Amino acid sequence: MRHAEQVTFGGSALDRAADLRGDIPALAAAMQSDATRAIVMWRGKPLIEGAEDSCALARLPLTHPVLAESRADPILLGREAGAAVFAYDISAWQPADLDADAMGSFLDQSEQVHPSFDGTLRFAELRRIMTRLTPRDAELAATAKGIQSWHATHGFCAKCGQPSETVQAGWQRTCPACGAQHFPRTDPVVIMLVTHGNKVLLGRSDGWPDGMYSCLAGFVEPGETIEAAVRREVWEEAGIKIGEVRYLASQPWPFPASLMFGCHGIATSEDITVDPNELEHAMWVSREDVMDAFAGNSGNLLPARKGAIAHFLLRNWLADRLS
Repeated sequence: MRHAEQVTFGGSALDRAADLRGDIPALAAAMQSDATRAIVMWRGKPLIEGAEDSCALARLPLTHPVLAESRADPILLGREAGAAVFAYDISAWQPADLDADAMGSFLDQSEQVHPSFDGTLRFAELRRIMTRLTPRDAELAATAKGIQSWHATHGFCAKCGQPSETVQAGWQRTCPACGAQHFPRTDPVVIMLVTHGNKVLLGRSDGWPDGMYSCLAGFVEPGETIEAAVRREVWEEAGIKIGEVRYLASQPWPFPASLMFGCHGIATSEDITVDPNELEHAMWVSREDVMDAFAGNSGNLLPARKGAIAHFLLRNWLADRLS
């Protein structure tokens, strides 16, 4: 697919510095280097700087006092211009005026300012700012969020239940009790641009903003191909049979740890039977109506959010750039 690597969170060619992860002397030297920088996260939110419409991922020197608040080992994200970049997590910090309702909303608009910073440095929800970041900033933030989420939920050995330890600069956990090794988890998900002639199949889940519709999606099951998962998910969710399936593009989606496989499926029927356990509603939408929604001229239909692969697929379908 043309433009496939322009999807958000992909295509920045980050040097992930895998050669450094097990090199203890090199890691120690990097931690002492003035050129090394830290990406700071708080409860999944990256620290950003700059104006609202042109924000950037903040990079702090390792001497900054806020890094002392991290209760976990720093994670090596990679190199930029030869210098190491680590991710720090200060989620233990409790803001005095925390709005818990905003933090749990569909699109968290709240920002948090740590007392160590002025107002230009603040923590913001990644889904809200992802399209304003450069590809490199977006990839770094997604990587930090994804691997920190994994550590937060995998502190115990899945084999024997004992506490595990962080090794390989954050890219592995090892159990000292039984020796089992554990690696960061990524969940494969198919997301489908399903078309029939001039129409596309869109659905919505309960709790989404009014009028918001997106492409159907679902997890790939063990022993299943991507193509089979596309056909199964569309049938289960909407009762639509799919014929030809082809892969288009992928997107890391760190909410919390998915890899989205964008596919194009050709429907062989149009009769929809929604599974209410999967979807609130599904419908066929013409190319012209989707175009109006993207242009902001439809009061009843909101397209998938910018930055999501569903938005990317629909936009390229409208522009006839799927091949």
